[in-house]
Amino acid sequence: MTNLSLDAFTADLERLRAEAEQTLADVADEATLEQARIEFLGAKSGRLKLAQKGLGQVAGSDKPAAGRQFNAVKSAVEALFQQAKDRAATGPANVSAETVDVTLPGTPVRFGRLHPLTQTIRRVASIMGHLGFEVVDGPEVEDQWHNFEALAIPAEHPARDPLDNFYISVANSAEPFLLRSQTSTVQIRVMEQRQPPLRIVSLGRVYRPDTADATHYPMFHQVEGLLVEPGTTMAHLKSVLRAFASNFLGGDVHVRFRPSFFPFTEPSVEVDMEWNGRWIEMGGAGMVDPAVLEAVGYDPDEVSGFAFGLGVERIAARRFGVADIRDFYRNDVRFLEQFSDRGQA
Repeated sequence: MTNLSLDAFTADLERLRAEAEQTLADVADEATLEQARIEFLGAKSGRLKLAQKGLGQVAGSDKPAAGRQFNAVKSAVEALFQQAKDRAATGPANVSAETVDVTLPGTPVRFGRLHPLTQTIRRVASIMGHLGFEVVDGPEVEDQWHNFEALAIPAEHPARDPLDNFYISVANSAEPFLLRSQTSTVQIRVMEQRQPPLRIVSLGRVYRPDTADATHYPMFHQVEGLLVEPGTTMAHLKSVLRAFASNFLGGDVHVRFRPSFFPFTEPSVEVDMEWNGRWIEMGGAGMVDPAVLEAVGYDPDEVSGFAFGLGVERIAARRFGVADIRDFYRNDVRFLEQFSDRGQA
């Protein structure tokens, strides 16, 4: 048997230790760890077992030193193996805690929805915009000139009764203000500042001390349209309302007028719309009273106009199939989340 020098045996052991260290450092799972164990620590053909057999080829005087070196390398390789085993056992938990698996489905984000009344207001504004009407806005706390007098509602008119309005005392004011009872106040303000031709639509909250029921509420929303141009007639009014209803409700919507009375329009009508075989009252309309045109400085002999007012809650209830408008204000998420932005422009 060929004798093996101590230096050669030591070099072989150092090379084995270095390769074991590199291999075990790259271990990522149990399968790779098992392959490394068989390669270096296998009972029959492991590299440490082969090195132990090579110990017999070392010269007798060098055997004690060679044995100590072999034991040191064996202990080092076994320690490296244990460290790799510990990493393999704890690795998956660490990975799941510190990294993101992009192959897993994400956690869905719950998106909010526009309130069905907001959806309706935006849809109405969009349709009226396509018909050439400009959306305007105004204050919700009004003086009595804009809420009543400019609209031909005199002081003795029952519409000004304190039981039918929310009056507000204001310091240093000769008369109380009030929460506006109609969005017609915005039309007066715009007409005071502009000259015809004029096509505007105002949308917003109005306030009346009504008892809440399926079709009434003390705070509700109105959409009011106004067109002032030379030669305007009731036929123009009906055409605009039918175009609006067909776009909003979809399909062929019929519009009918029933005689009525409003102080600021003459003649005045109630507007009904028929959709899917059912008629429903939507609001009031009529030709702008000459007294209103004179109040804002227009000449009724040169221009005429029409105005209409519709309840947003009513057309929203019709659009969404809601039987009780109070449901819009109960803040029940189960009810509101049914309306996933339907009816938006």
